[in-house]
Amino acid sequence: MKNPHDIIIAPHITEKSVKLSYGDPQIKDENAIVRKYTFIVAKSSNKIEIKRAIEEIYNDGKKKGEGIEVTSVRTIKVLGRERRRGQKSTGYEPDRKKAVVTLAKGQLLEDYGV
Repeated sequence: MKNPHDIIIAPHITEKSVKLSYGDPQIKDENAIVRKYTFIVAKSSNKIEIKRAIEEIYNDGKKKGEGIEVTSVRTIKVLGRERRRGQKSTGYEPDRKKAVVTLAKGQLLEDYGV
């Protein structure tokens, strides 16, 4: 079994991902908001491993009913782009994999990094 911190590398914080983490602004009820969070994950991980790793990391030390519940995981493979390294030589950024994690209604991550 893999270590959860080897699967989840870091949160991916951009303007779009922060907006997704706030949920739909038209919903006024705090318990009905569905939030989505974006993470950079290991390229060899699958959706089941990502779901289990997120729940283990954020539910560590909490009782069974108090923690978060991941409802869905979507993954995106991002290919590295070509970059210039100096005047003539070129190189490539490394490939990476992102995961968009959806939590159950009314749940949020306190220490996401926002």
